[in-house]
Amino acid sequence: MIIVDRMLAQRAAEGRPVRAALAGAGFMGRGLVNQIVNSVPGMQVVAIAARRPEQGVRAFTEAGIDASAVVHADDARGVDAAIRAGSPVVTPDAGALARADGVDVVVDVTGAVEFGARLALDCFEFGKHLVLMNAEVDATVGPELARRARAAGVVYTGCDGDQPGVQMNLVRFVRGIGLTPLVAGNIKGLQDPYRNPTTQAGFAAQWGQDPHMVTSFADGTKVSVEQAVVANATGMSVHRRGMLGADHREHIDTATRLYDVDELRAMGGAVDYVVGAQPGPGIYVFATHDDPKQQHYLNLYKLGTGPLYSFYTPYHLCHFEVPNTIARAALLGEATIEPLGAPFVEVVTTAKTDLAAGTVLDGLGGYHYYGEAERVDVTARDRLLPVGVAEGCRLLRDLPKDAPLTYDDVELPPGRLVDELRIAQARLLTSGTPTGRGPISAR
Repeated sequence: MIIVDRMLAQRAAEGRPVRAALAGAGFMGRGLVNQIVNSVPGMQVVAIAARRPEQGVRAFTEAGIDASAVVHADDARGVDAAIRAGSPVVTPDAGALARADGVDVVVDVTGAVEFGARLALDCFEFGKHLVLMNAEVDATVGPELARRARAAGVVYTGCDGDQPGVQMNLVRFVRGIGLTPLVAGNIKGLQDPYRNPTTQAGFAAQWGQDPHMVTSFADGTKVSVEQAVVANATGMSVHRRGMLGADHREHIDTATRLYDVDELRAMGGAVDYVVGAQPGPGIYVFATHDDPKQQHYLNLYKLGTGPLYSFYTPYHLCHFEVPNTIARAALLGEATIEPLGAPFVEVVTTAKTDLAAGTVLDGLGGYHYYGEAERVDVTARDRLLPVGVAEGCRLLRDLPKDAPLTYDDVELPPGRLVDELRIAQARLLTSGTPTGRGPISAR
């Protein structure tokens, strides 16, 4: 969104920066704070919520802010007092970010589903735009959260730089020049559903990342989550459970031959991924054009003869681009990517190993399960357990490796918000309630 650079420059000149607050101060959160503090005039990180406040302080100090300047606050009143005084503030209470008057946009940088759902409702209640670096909550209850955000008059959005946002930006570009997107895809370097935090520990340590997060990338859970988010924002579907996921060690342009155009049209388009293609890591959109005259021009412009034309972005620069989303939300009332309405694709839980009755399931990117994208009519019919709901469930029976888990296989933990939201979201499937929007007036 090139337009936001001038809008942010104007905010900087007026001394009215967009005030962002982060929930989470891990690897990606620290990168985002550094980016905003040092590279985004017209935007300010005013507050960070972290379970361990020292992690919030670390994020500020790594961005060049002296630790002695960072204020600690226990509640929204303390957060607001620090913001009024011009001091960066850290709090253990993420809800305080939503309640504080001095915050314009909250960014969820956690990847935690139950936490993310509660934070989202707090943001909607107190009129805060919400930017997600938490695709997991979006893939699980995003359609219902988007509906509630719309009712509250705030922006609920995934982010630029993360693969779903990059894909959606390219989908919109392709639509804008008159083509019909039929495939939105992700380029991966590795896919092994049986990876776990032990096998990924070395890679995680090399890059200073969390082994569970790295495992969710390697075992395919993350790509299924991301592509479900794209499907729900575009109305696309999947060819089969887990997507096609072809091994394609060539340039992404040649992957157009992997797809049947008539099948894609009948599906309403498909989300997918390939392994090993170049340029990677990146994303791709394959699209058609029905006008022979325009097909001639596309061939002249080196896109070939079709029927599928290849468009791609050769990188995704996650935290570098997130400030664009924050600005789009705060200044334009614009979402980068959000669900259209009822879900089209969900991510189901599949046993990573033989599981015994009584097992309490671990979290995403763990030892017990991986996620696979599946059509929502199948998940509803077979009562398949969403991967974002699985953590903390207790198995009621033995399950073999690679078996899909259903609601009938588990006992849910009591009192979870995510389960309440899932019940509400199920009503969207029968009501067809829309959640999409045009721009909301900027606050």
